[in-house]
Amino acid sequence: MPGGPRNYPSSGSSAMLPLSASNGFQRVEILICGGAPDNGYSSANAGNLVVALQSCGRIVITDPNPVWAMENMPAPRVMGDMLILPNGEILIINGAEKGTAGWELARNPTLAPYLYRPNALAGQRFTILAASTIPRMYHSTANVLPDGRIFVGGSNTHVGYVFSGVMFPTELRLEAYSPYYLDESYSTYRPSIVSLSKDDLGYATRFTLQFSVSNYAPNNIQFTIYSPSFTTHAYYMNQRLLVLASTTPKRVRGIYIAIVTAPPNSIAAPAGYYMLTVVNNGIPSFAKWIHLS
Repeated sequence: MPGGPRNYPSSGSSAMLPLSASNGFQRVEILICGGAPDNGYSSANAGNLVVALQSCGRIVITDPNPVWAMENMPAPRVMGDMLILPNGEILIINGAEKGTAGWELARNPTLAPYLYRPNALAGQRFTILAASTIPRMYHSTANVLPDGRIFVGGSNTHVGYVFSGVMFPTELRLEAYSPYYLDESYSTYRPSIVSLSKDDLGYATRFTLQFSVSNYAPNNIQFTIYSPSFTTHAYYMNQRLLVLASTTPKRVRGIYIAIVTAPPNSIAAPAGYYMLTVVNNGIPSFAKWIHLS
């Protein structure tokens, strides 16, 4: 990838963009953002904390001849955490603007998350969001909750726990970040899952999902499942979101009913627990847990 290293301790962040039943889950695209320049770690250890990388790259790894498509974040970031939101958008949160991963090796915490909309035009994909007041750098983490909020915690740049007398004390406070889609102004678009015919699913199983919503968007309704990640050091292992195939929802006595099809195999979706969400006009419902095997 052009621009410099992204792996630890340069620690860029990455995610696989949503997989879709519309192409049989065969199109796989990866997004990587941030990191630190060549020799950034050795420079930081020598006392020179260099500015992090600002560039992002996307690549469709299933293309016969894949190539990187490059773009820039609003500002440099290293040690960012990249999450797939229930509606398929990407949140980049935590990290620093200078230095690398490692003990005492970062400065200028990036307090404002970025929202990245993969389907927007290049140059219009990033939005700067409301900033926290708590630095989240080395050993920070974030995860998506079933209600759509983001659980944020951690940050310890020291060999041991240090709570005073340092620039960035060991951080024990926790935060819950609410993305824009939880704002009350979107409440009429927010679906609510009423029932599932089953929540323990085999591959390629069809199941009935019932949901309610005040302002139904018939041309923009999706059913997604999200596998939460096992997270450490800006690596989001196991994270993936899939857009499932479904019938067109039918309205019966005020309730919408759809037949949804589970992923075909463990290549598309490894066995385990997923959060199932109805997304109406880009606004997700609270999730229901399902088990896929």
